[in-house]
Amino acid sequence: MKSQKILNDPVYGFITIPSELIFTIIDHPYFQRLRRIKQLGLTDFVYPGALHTRFHHAIGAMHLMSITLDNLRIKGTEISDQEYEAALIAILLHDIGHGPFSHALEYSLLKGIPHEALSLLTIELLNEQLGGQLDLALRIFKNQYERKFLNQLVSSQLDIDRLDYLQRDCFFTGVSEGTIGADRIIKMMAVKDGQLVIEEKGIYSIENFLSARRLMYWQVYLHKTTVSAEKMLINLIQRAKSLAQTGHKFTVTEEFEFFLKNDFELEDFRKNQRILESFLSLDDFDIWGAIKLWKRHEDYVLRNISQMFLTRNLFKINLVNEAFSPAELQEMKAKTLKKLQIPEADIDYFFCTGKVSNYGYLATDRINILTKKGKVMDVATAADLPNIKVMSKIVEKHYVCQAKNLILTP
Repeated sequence: MKSQKILNDPVYGFITIPSELIFTIIDHPYFQRLRRIKQLGLTDFVYPGALHTRFHHAIGAMHLMSITLDNLRIKGTEISDQEYEAALIAILLHDIGHGPFSHALEYSLLKGIPHEALSLLTIELLNEQLGGQLDLALRIFKNQYERKFLNQLVSSQLDIDRLDYLQRDCFFTGVSEGTIGADRIIKMMAVKDGQLVIEEKGIYSIENFLSARRLMYWQVYLHKTTVSAEKMLINLIQRAKSLAQTGHKFTVTEEFEFFLKNDFELEDFRKNQRILESFLSLDDFDIWGAIKLWKRHEDYVLRNISQMFLTRNLFKINLVNEAFSPAELQEMKAKTLKKLQIPEADIDYFFCTGKVSNYGYLATDRINILTKKGKVMDVATAADLPNIKVMSKIVEKHYVCQAKNLILTP
């Protein structure tokens, strides 16, 4: 690079862009799109400061990866310059496949195509455009590189992705309970037999990390108001798709209309580059722009949910530990139908049920502790940490969302 490129990050301070290739990737339209996708979707309805973007997160994760690799080198792990740059690229691009509003619209606009699969396709497309310079980064991302610890730093229960988003989300939401000691965790990382391990003296930092992540899920990511807002958005997009696919016209961006009118499988993205490129043009503003236009739409479902979003008149939500009985659900649905005075065929747009789940630690994807005697053990059995054993249990909560009121005339 002609001159050193530096970004000023609110969480870490100054971050240096370490190579010309990485700067080229950051400057690419596919990556710049992440500036227009919020990291936490609709969570700012609860925490007004949660306005940071996927761009922030990706740059921060790259920064933490560089610190981690530097520390591993100091501890004697040989990491070539090529591996170093490839690992930075892999973590930089790990979320490149996120669409607008991220997880919420994976289940409506794209019918369940996971962002991880789209990230892989996007990295492969970038690799073609950059003449194969991302070959090693792709192997690390796909866990096809022989040095497994590099993939574990990109994707595992203790990866750089989680270390950054927990710190970043705490910072912007102001939820101090999710604070983790990322610096100490990184200092405690080591490599043993090609696998990522944590030195035994860092075990309590890992316990705190797992506990903080679990708390963040209940307090932020699965906050009942966020769940309600996401269900409203899902219902709104499903209604728009239903109308678009039966001939209704919308004033929306070309890319958004393309995905409203068509349902695609993952294989379609693989076979047709135009579909992937259209997706990589979508961001949160496509959706918000449509919502502003739909607030006066002739369809009362589209109009009402759009107006609710713009005035933060969210569905009332009841989140409980025990599942509702079929009789309870039927009674609540009947009351909602009577109150709203709408056709029964449309009730599912204004009354919805479901469940959310949370866990702290999954033993199937181990976090390994390196004991002082050189033995590698699962964190749940490495010491007397009953909290980790408790956190291994998947906790489910059940919810009912229902609209409070409607405006039936345009």
